[in-house]
Amino acid sequence: MKNTTNVYFVRHAQSDHTVHNEELRPLTVKGLADTKLVTVVLRDKDISVVFSSPYQRTMDTVKDLAEYLKLKVKSIDGLRERFVGEWVEDFKQYSKNQWDDFDYKLDGGESLREAQERNMNALLKIIRENEGSNIVIGTHGTALSTIINYYNKDYGYNDFWNIIDRMPYIVRFQYQGEEVISIEEIEIQD
Repeated sequence: MKNTTNVYFVRHAQSDHTVHNEELRPLTVKGLADTKLVTVVLRDKDISVVFSSPYQRTMDTVKDLAEYLKLKVKSIDGLRERFVGEWVEDFKQYSKNQWDDFDYKLDGGESLREAQERNMNALLKIIRENEGSNIVIGTHGTALSTIINYYNKDYGYNDFWNIIDRMPYIVRFQYQGEEVISIEEIEIQD
């Protein structure tokens, strides 16, 4: 029997939407404070490695936990958020278009199918290389939602929209080898 691997996906804390640069968008003051809640929830989970999307808001969300555990945050480009291509004013409609058609994208942007494939390739490589470990991955709302959708095709736009304001947000995936055996939300107490 293969060892159980636990992957704790940590969606970034509240970010500053006045900064339109996706890669450099920082956390708000509240977001920075909320990173301590992530540490409280995950500090006793025997975490052995911390990965993250390279975007500043995800790196900063898991940084406090990594420092507490005396680990380095390993940035993985494949874990980044879906690339929109340009700033979108009506994000709700844009998201609906993408969830209605997994291949929908703006010029120069990425479809949900492309983002899902990229994130899943990165995730499965992490699982193969860290089997039997407890892993943290700093992630994004859309990226995480496409990963959940990979395992549960019924997960769609309404589910994504239900987590839109949940920041930070933690979901644990349990694996036997590369097969997911459970997905559960982890409660964060304020």
